[in-house]
Amino acid sequence: MKSTGENGDDGKAGAARRAMVELIRRRGVRDERVLAAMARLPRELFVPQANIATAYADAPWPIGEGQTISQPYIIAYMTEALALRPGERVLEIGTGTGYQAAVLAGAGARVWTIERNPVLAARARRVLDALKIEGVQVRVGDGYDGWPEEAPFDGILVTCAPPEMPARLTEQLAEGGRMIAPVGPVHGAQQLIRLRHAAGRLTAYEDLSVAFVPMLPGLAAAARE
Repeated sequence: MKSTGENGDDGKAGAARRAMVELIRRRGVRDERVLAAMARLPRELFVPQANIATAYADAPWPIGEGQTISQPYIIAYMTEALALRPGERVLEIGTGTGYQAAVLAGAGARVWTIERNPVLAARARRVLDALKIEGVQVRVGDGYDGWPEEAPFDGILVTCAPPEMPARLTEQLAEGGRMIAPVGPVHGAQQLIRLRHAAGRLTAYEDLSVAFVPMLPGLAAAARE
């Protein structure tokens, strides 16, 4: 991954990025690999042109196709929650812009990410390739199916909200694996749920209250044409 200096953005974008990371740190995220990854990534390249001026604000933004990019704090929080070790294998459901996958890769993970919308998947691939971010595989597919041929995964991170934890995904967790996902109805209370797979059993922990776009089955219409 290119550094901030290599991207030539030590001006306003660099200052905004440092301020964003400092805010995330003050809010309690302590994983230095996660913070360092977010300090290097030019978030302005992952958001729509209309939102470039506010790319580093701690807020979610629409990215087109009815989807959003999560606020930086939530991205950092969920990444830290996986307690990743370098080289671990992570499945992400909901590629979106590719920013979350880039943060995971920057923190040392190998990433397999699934996006149901081919327009978003293609856009994410272009940005990841342009930034020379390695270790991220992007697939257009149904997130509910996961990526069984690459399972098991040490971590699974879901960036959209299913009404309940998808069993096909939990089955793809390795022994000792961790998973975090927002769970709940489209219009109603959603909560981050953490899972841990240990001794053949899944243990669930309730976490923050959140608001995410719904996790939809199948492929987006454009992918079926």
